[in-house]
Amino acid sequence: MKAARLVLEYLKGSGVKHIFGIPAGSVNGIFNELYDMPEITPVISKHEGAASYMAAAYAKYSDQMSVCIGCSGPGGTNLVTGAANAMREHLPVLFITGAVPVNTEGLNASQELDAEPIFRPVTKYSVTVRDSKDLLNQIVTAAEIAVSGVPGPVHIGIPIDVQHEQVEDVEIPAPPKRTAMVPDLGIIKNVAEELVKKEHGYVFVGQGVRNSVDQLIELAELLEWPIVVTPQAKGYIPENHPLFAGVFGFAGHESASKLIGEGNGQTLLIFGSSLGETATNNYNQNLAKDRFTVQFDFDQSVFNRKYEIDIPVLGDINLSLLFLIQELKVLGLEKNIKLVENNIDSIETTDEYNTKNVLLNIQKHLPENTRYSIDIGEFMSYVIHHMKVHQSDTFNINVHFGAMGTGIASAIGSKLAEPERPAVCITGDGCFFMHGMEILTAREYNLPILFVVMNNARLGMVYHGHSLQFKRVHSTFEQEPTNISAMAAAMNIPTYRVNQLEDINQEVINSLLNLDGPAVLEVALVDNNVPPMGDRVKFLSSFGK
Repeated sequence: MKAARLVLEYLKGSGVKHIFGIPAGSVNGIFNELYDMPEITPVISKHEGAASYMAAAYAKYSDQMSVCIGCSGPGGTNLVTGAANAMREHLPVLFITGAVPVNTEGLNASQELDAEPIFRPVTKYSVTVRDSKDLLNQIVTAAEIAVSGVPGPVHIGIPIDVQHEQVEDVEIPAPPKRTAMVPDLGIIKNVAEELVKKEHGYVFVGQGVRNSVDQLIELAELLEWPIVVTPQAKGYIPENHPLFAGVFGFAGHESASKLIGEGNGQTLLIFGSSLGETATNNYNQNLAKDRFTVQFDFDQSVFNRKYEIDIPVLGDINLSLLFLIQELKVLGLEKNIKLVENNIDSIETTDEYNTKNVLLNIQKHLPENTRYSIDIGEFMSYVIHHMKVHQSDTFNINVHFGAMGTGIASAIGSKLAEPERPAVCITGDGCFFMHGMEILTAREYNLPILFVVMNNARLGMVYHGHSLQFKRVHSTFEQEPTNISAMAAAMNIPTYRVNQLEDINQEVINSLLNLDGPAVLEVALVDNNVPPMGDRVKFLSSFGK
């Protein structure tokens, strides 16, 4: 069989059902074989960058390695941002790029580019395979690296002639399986012994708890300590839980900042957060000041970066939590049903046509198990600060890498991974003009996703940031208003344009749900209120003082 077919047979055996990307000459060997492999569906995006975000979201919500493909040269470089995004999010994505024939390397062939060194800084592994006899082994090696240890993206460059070469039929290796990272039980026992001595503390939660929410809540209830989440972890802890104390960091709650800054917690338990800028209110030193700090993570590089950690616990968080809970119970801790009611910021609603009221009204009319893929823009801070978490794993917010347009493509990857879960993307006009044509991809694959486009005819985050920091805003940050609903209608996509708060009602929302494809809800709104960015507002406002 051809080398390209051998690769695809291995991927099929590994459970790959979709390959995201765009066909082109330098990858035609792979796409040609897909004609005869109905088990794998090529998801053809409108831009390779969007395909990479789809693949990342699919990996996240299918809990398996996904595959993304682009041609040599510009197709490959368009994937680099997505690889960096997947690296930051610890998501196993196999990026495949085409390459010019081996015998034309260095001869300025069409779309020639050595992608291997370009991908190396943003992947766990990057290689170009110039001999078809090595191709399967390299694919297997890359897949194993992608899912092992701290998962992440990998890259394989395959010259077009290598794809078409005949290779011997061989036994297809078994798919890679990740070996759990088991924490040191002695360290866990040490942590438990220290915790029973502490009367007050806080449970600080990052996105790494995604598959460990129940255990995390059980631990907090055992200790009776408040749970504080990072913006990236928005969506994991239901906000009606009595121990939920709010979001700390970018767009967080004043109550959470006050608790961390002025509370009497002697201990900080950090789960699944790298303690980056957005999670720590610009590296606020009050977070760990005069506190006994324990950080749980499967990534050793996050320990003692900015904050001194008393006990780092390396291992899979779900295992660390299970062992820690068991040790605490051995030491006599019991769950106390009498918990203190949470004290997060109350939300005052008015009849004003503003971003907060629009988002809250939209959520009110959507199913509680809806997953929201949140793009990058000023609306993101309103989502983090005001929207409610009714069920776990509700929000996909990529504030870490912060690539505009990720929300649009991520909604597609999320929907393909979990078809039964309602999917809504909240994006803005700036993001839409980057990757908005992917709504056509959603239509072509009959994906019922509601795309909510907050259209304020400007780059809102930049506008408010410059206004706060420099007390002036360049005129080019705004643009001539564009009717995005009309654009969607031109693509035969159901749409509705909101011009006032009263336009949002159950009838309108219902008309855009449960279709055989996507719909667009455009919100034409210029909101001059300062977004609820938390302490970042103070930081920007005090710039230069």
